[in-house]
Amino acid sequence: MSKKWSVAAAATAAVAALALAGCAQGAPPSAGGAASEPPKDLYTVADSVDLTGSPTYDKMKAADKVVIGVKEDQPNLGFLDAATGERSGFDIEIAKWIAASLGFSEKQIEFKAIPSANRESAIVNGDIDYYVGTYSITDARKQQIDFAGPYFVTGQGLLVAADNDDIKSDKDLAGKTVCSATGSTPIQNIKTNYPDTKTTEFDTYSQCVDALNDGSVDAVTTDEAILIGYAAQAPDDLKVVGEPFSTEKYGVGLPKGDAALRHFINTTFTDGGDVWTGIYDATLGASGTKVDQPEVDDYQ
Repeated sequence: MSKKWSVAAAATAAVAALALAGCAQGAPPSAGGAASEPPKDLYTVADSVDLTGSPTYDKMKAADKVVIGVKEDQPNLGFLDAATGERSGFDIEIAKWIAASLGFSEKQIEFKAIPSANRESAIVNGDIDYYVGTYSITDARKQQIDFAGPYFVTGQGLLVAADNDDIKSDKDLAGKTVCSATGSTPIQNIKTNYPDTKTTEFDTYSQCVDALNDGSVDAVTTDEAILIGYAAQAPDDLKVVGEPFSTEKYGVGLPKGDAALRHFINTTFTDGGDVWTGIYDATLGASGTKVDQPEVDDYQ
């Protein structure tokens, strides 16, 4: 399983290592040099795929493309550069790797940005073939969809203004206003387990960060990997505080009952440890954090 790093240590490393200039391309530089895309030869597009019994795969083949749901406002995870139109980040590269294992080149990928609250419906309605975007595996979601993975493990954290000395951890949230994405696991955790905390919700985490910057909320909460990316963009204005207060396992969202596709992707993860490491090192690893690839849960 992935090592759970200290938020404070990781945030310090990220802020020290990352600079705003690199964030403009969605891949900030580390102290030792600029972050980059994974090596082009890290994996290849499969030319003969043995996958039967998957209606989702059959749909992809018939359309001669794969439609992938993603985020586009999360630096180093799922980020869209508005100036260049280029997508980058750990989740984007994981999504490309899965597509390649299924026999689809990058030119055959159609990315769709899907808000957190709409992920299950997008999968159930067939709007996308699969979803890769900081998507926590939960029993409630597994009632509607399936998950491959987990491919990453993180924990819920807090982002506050750099000059905020009142909030040092989740123990200090009583009476405060906390923002997160509608439909996300973090906002549900706050509502359920921190009843004295006020909540505000938006479609995207970047809207929450805007609310934090203008002072209308006291903190933003989501997975620490996401928060570190935002803090790295504006280290003079924002900081990550406290220790993780949950465990979030990121999975690939798939149509319910497509066990063949789920097993296929899980095998790709299990057999591709070097690929996973190469993708991590070129994206989230640029922050200075070190984690291990988690074991998949190939449930029946």
